[in-house]
Amino acid sequence: MAARRLFNTIAPVYDQLNDQLSLGLHRVWKRMTVKWSGAATGGRALDVCCGSGDLAFRLAEAVGPSGSVVGLDFSANMLADAARRQQQRQQTLGPAYNMEWVQGDAMQLPFEAGSFDAATMGYGLRNVADRPAALRELHRVLRPGCSVAILDFNNAADNAVVDAAQAWFLEQLVVPAARSLGVAEEYEYLRPSIQRFPSGPQQEVLARQAGFATAVHYPIAFGLMGCLVATKAE
Repeated sequence: MAARRLFNTIAPVYDQLNDQLSLGLHRVWKRMTVKWSGAATGGRALDVCCGSGDLAFRLAEAVGPSGSVVGLDFSANMLADAARRQQQRQQTLGPAYNMEWVQGDAMQLPFEAGSFDAATMGYGLRNVADRPAALRELHRVLRPGCSVAILDFNNAADNAVVDAAQAWFLEQLVVPAARSLGVAEEYEYLRPSIQRFPSGPQQEVLARQAGFATAVHYPIAFGLMGCLVATKAE
């Protein structure tokens, strides 16, 4: 419940902060994530912990009008923001892609087994209460041979230089920027949550334990971020 309150609170400034703090680079990382997910024309894709819909919209571009995308999040405020953004896109780009917004739990996905051809998760695995359960659910809802790509901050504790750079970035840039928008308390949790987050190799092990046949963690942004790509057996 604490995490849900947090994301409901930051929803109004979430996109603005993402742009400011990453200098727009989060868009590049998300395009990479969608590519790694294997989302393709005509497919059905899922974005878990979709927030305001950034990854879901990129999935929609990948699957095209003949495909479909489901965005799932436990925050009603984030989903309302995603639906608002979809409406804005309809006004400027014509008919929307086939998209659906669902409020739900990443650890108990409300979908049948083998429902999706691709999946993504952005900055969500770090925040769920039970990571193995969330990974098992992602494995369950994917079709055989399909992949999930999970983007998040990288736990760089084994690299002192990267770890120090990440700490400076969060403490000197992220929290002050959040403070200027009235949500400093909500962003102060980032550093300790990253320190508790499994490293890339540990995430690979968790994914394989959840049933995935292969799992590879790719460090990106000089190791400040990372993307876990896990594929279900054929």
